[in-house]
Amino acid sequence: MELASFLIDFILHVDRYLEAFVRDYGPWVYALLFVIVFVETGVVVMPFLPGDSLLFVAGALCGLGLMSLPVAIAVLLVAAILGDQCNYSIGRHFGPKVFQWEDSRFFNRKAFDQAHAFYERYGGVTIILARFMPFIRTFAPFVAGVAAMSRGKFTAFNVAGAVLWVVGLCTAGYFLGGLPWVKQNLDKIIWALILVPGLIAIFGAWKARRQAAA
Repeated sequence: MELASFLIDFILHVDRYLEAFVRDYGPWVYALLFVIVFVETGVVVMPFLPGDSLLFVAGALCGLGLMSLPVAIAVLLVAAILGDQCNYSIGRHFGPKVFQWEDSRFFNRKAFDQAHAFYERYGGVTIILARFMPFIRTFAPFVAGVAAMSRGKFTAFNVAGAVLWVVGLCTAGYFLGGLPWVKQNLDKIIWALILVPGLIAIFGAWKARRQAAA
């Protein structure tokens, strides 16, 4: 319970924790950023860690002179790319073993073939858009691996999505984080970065299910 309470408080007040960490430990903050983003994107059971809000706050701290924007972007880019590659590899390696292919009653060959075809055709867009959606960001590369999306195609879109995600949010935080209105409403912005993409994803899933049922 204490760990859960701490994680919730950390997610909702990541700006305070990150600023305090910078002041106490200096450049070690880059290692902390790497670990958080890598784990959030690379370990399929850790989708609740902060992503969008962390990048925005990191950019804002760079704008205040507490961190270096080029170094932060470089570290976060490497973490985001390696995280998705790790998650993809986990899905690619363990997916067939979990389902045990045709010998398992949990495995549907037709469904697998459809998922594979979908990711080969539309997986690139899915990987890029998933970067901006909490939870989906963690599961999309894993599913791409399970669906046996080609590694070359996945890697290309993984890098493109990471660049858009990291550079976009860090830059936004860098230029907007110092504005008085943003400082006064940062908690609301963090909530928005968590809830809005999630609601969009839920609506998209509901719409897709409704169209499939029709």
